[in-house]
Amino acid sequence: MRVLHEIAGRDEFAALVIRTDYGDSASWQALVRKLTQPWGERGQFHAQVHLIDDPVWAEATPDEVIAAVRRDESLSVVFMADRVTMQSSDRALLTCDVRAEDEDLDPMYYQELIDTRPPREFRSAPGAVHGVHANLSIANMDFEEFAEIASADPVGVLRPL
Repeated sequence: MRVLHEIAGRDEFAALVIRTDYGDSASWQALVRKLTQPWGERGQFHAQVHLIDDPVWAEATPDEVIAAVRRDESLSVVFMADRVTMQSSDRALLTCDVRAEDEDLDPMYYQELIDTRPPREFRSAPGAVHGVHANLSIANMDFEEFAEIASADPVGVLRPL
């Protein structure tokens, strides 16, 4: 696993979005436009987003990204603009739980725990990113609650609540 550099200068109130696919600049620009629009029921909230658009992150896996951003103790979730994001019409970002434990449990003894681990990731539409980040930041909702809502969507994408 490669080691990626630490994210510097992120405002803790800004959702962290890391671009990992560099095959389509137009798709990235469309995603950025969606992410920077006001959000909320009536668009009453200013979008705060910290965008990482650096080819050093190209093709980074969720595990690599999580390992790199986990050093930020105020961060609970990271959003990845991966190949699926760039190729989908709704630009759904891979939403990863930064606080998930990566325990190496011995399957012989801990199979029940392994089988019941909460989800580590799901897909979020750009319009849902800010709500996920805000609610997780203040512990209003758990990552698992958002993952459950996303899993109920016909294509598995969390839409704005």
